[in-house]
Amino acid sequence: MATLAIPETDFARLPELPADVFTAPLKRPAHVGEDWLEPAQTAYSSEEDAIWNDLFARQMEVLPGRAASAFMRGLDTLDLDRGGVPEFGRLSEDLARLTGWSVVPVPMLIPDHVFFWHLANRRFPAGNFIRTRETFDYIQEPDVFHDVFGHVPMLTDPVYADYMQEYGRAGWKAMRFNRLKALGALYWYTVEFGLIQEDAGLRAYGAGILSGPTEVVYAVEAKSPNRIMLNVDRVMRTDYVISDLQPTYFVIPSFADLYHQTVERDFERLYRSLSPGFTYANSAVIDVDDVLQRGSQEYMLRGGRGSGAMPV
Repeated sequence: MATLAIPETDFARLPELPADVFTAPLKRPAHVGEDWLEPAQTAYSSEEDAIWNDLFARQMEVLPGRAASAFMRGLDTLDLDRGGVPEFGRLSEDLARLTGWSVVPVPMLIPDHVFFWHLANRRFPAGNFIRTRETFDYIQEPDVFHDVFGHVPMLTDPVYADYMQEYGRAGWKAMRFNRLKALGALYWYTVEFGLIQEDAGLRAYGAGILSGPTEVVYAVEAKSPNRIMLNVDRVMRTDYVISDLQPTYFVIPSFADLYHQTVERDFERLYRSLSPGFTYANSAVIDVDDVLQRGSQEYMLRGGRGSGAMPV
């Protein structure tokens, strides 16, 4: 069994990644160190600032009534609509006062163990680039708009901020058991594509939903997807879709429940019981599910994004 070079409770320094742990191969740019941090945030051009402004305005047309109240409060608290790409230093100062987090620039997707280490130390790595007009509607690799607009407002919520730190700490244990795919599924179905029950109805808190106009409406209102109450063990056995709308969304009753479901779970025991691959398809509804809506799956059955199917 793989073991980390340092104890999992020691988050002061970056762990070495054992050779027998399976992760995506990423080539580190020559200008960044082992922590993958950029020397400074990009100085964005006027056109790049305009792209941020236009993306922001487009999202604000669809988010009210669909985004989680914690997210909307975070947007207001951080004042991300000051014009142009926000300055990470100012964001970090505001977050430090609220929840002890900071935002740090990285050049691209970074290795799992580095990402976990930053989260464990309450640092959120944000892409140091923004999409072009040509990729305005969809970009495969997360950029500064996805990372800052989609993720950072939620870090103003104290309970959610603690969940994100605990997720980073949990990553080191997942590496020891070669179960990064399972932990990645939990991130996907909560941090990226999670829904929450509020008094006014279902709302989105996942950054993958909140940073795209189509998925905001689809995730909360469409008839196609399943909406199932979150069960951590089940989610970590469930495959997911990377380049299209989700066939299934998992719902939490509160951020406190999300925190307790994860922090109080014996992940070591869970990892020992998991198979290397996923058990459940991304559209599956199984007998243990607490189902809020069993979706028609019409969008997926018609072929999804590649077919031009309507996201209904």
